[in-house]
Amino acid sequence: MQQILVYSDSLSWGIIPTTRQRLPFDARWPGVMENALLAAGQRVRVIEDCLNGRRTVWDDPFKTGRNGLVGLAQRIEIHSPLSLVVLMLGTNDFQSMHAHNAWHSSQGIAALVAAIRGAPIEPGMPVPPVLVVAPPAIRTPKGPIAPKFEGGEAKCVGLAAAYEKVCAELGCAFFDAGSVITSSDVDGVHLDAPQHRVLGEALAQRVVGLLQLAG
Repeated sequence: MQQILVYSDSLSWGIIPTTRQRLPFDARWPGVMENALLAAGQRVRVIEDCLNGRRTVWDDPFKTGRNGLVGLAQRIEIHSPLSLVVLMLGTNDFQSMHAHNAWHSSQGIAALVAAIRGAPIEPGMPVPPVLVVAPPAIRTPKGPIAPKFEGGEAKCVGLAAAYEKVCAELGCAFFDAGSVITSSDVDGVHLDAPQHRVLGEALAQRVVGLLQLAG
C-alpha cells in the first residue's frame, strides 16, 4: 500500500464556509482523491495533516503552531515510508496582518520542500516526491473572516505562476487548483463542497502517474 501525506490548511481540512464545522472525509478533497484512486485500482492511504490557519513558514501572531515549517521534517519521519507528499499552502500567508506577496509564499514553499527532502527518515526509506498545489486565488473576502483576509485578493495575485516557477527550479510536480476550481462563493476564501469534489477528482488523475513513478 502506498501512503500519501496531505500537508495543508483549512482549505483541505474541509471547513464549511462561514461556520466552524467540517465536511466529512468523503466530501473533502483528500477523501475524494483517495476514493477515486481506490476505484482506479490504486492501493493507497491518504494521511491528512491539515491545520486551520497554517502558513507556509510564518507564525500567526494570535495563535501558536501555525508555522508550516516547524515540525514538518518530523511529520515526514512519523509517517514514512511515503510515496508522495501533497503540499497545498499559501492562502493564510495573505491574511491582513501580513504584507506578503506571491513571491514570498513561493519561497516559503521552497523551504517546505527542502524540509521534506532533508527529513531524518530511517535508512533505506524513500525520500518522497512532492506535489505542490497552488490554492485558488482569494476572491473578495466575505462574512466573519472578511477582516482577517482583507486585501488578500490583491496580495495573492500571481501565486500559481510563482509556485510553478519554484517547482520547475526544484524538480517538483505542480498543479494549479485554480485551473479547475475557484474559492468559495460564500466567503471568497475556502472551498465549497462541489469544489472539494472537483479538486479531489482532478488531483487523483494527476497523482496516479506520480505514484507509478514512485513505485
